[in-house]
Amino acid sequence: MYINDVVINKMQDTLKIASDATRLKILSCLLNELEEKSGDNHFIEKCVNDIAQQIGSSQSLVSHQLKVLKDAEFVKSRKEGTKIYYSLKDEHVRQIMRITYEHVLEEE
Repeated sequence: MYINDVVINKMQDTLKIASDATRLKILSCLLNELEEKSGDNHFIEKCVNDIAQQIGSSQSLVSHQLKVLKDAEFVKSRKEGTKIYYSLKDEHVRQIMRITYEHVLEEE
């Protein structure tokens, strides 16, 4: 399979977004919630405060990283009143996280 330079650059940008530790923690937080719900195929939503508390980071840092993830289409948001809820964008993001996790464990 040949992949042209435009696609290679887009792949590189996508992997760069996922390579930050805080962003990986955020994605993992949203992924873990999905994985824990057996037989449930929808993506769990969490607000900034809940994510910050779960990963042990400040709300401002989590908000900033969520914007980066949203701009890169890793997460989506939904506003309800004054709160904004975030979830994984789609099944592709879940697969990227799961496959990366499995790959890392297999190397040990």
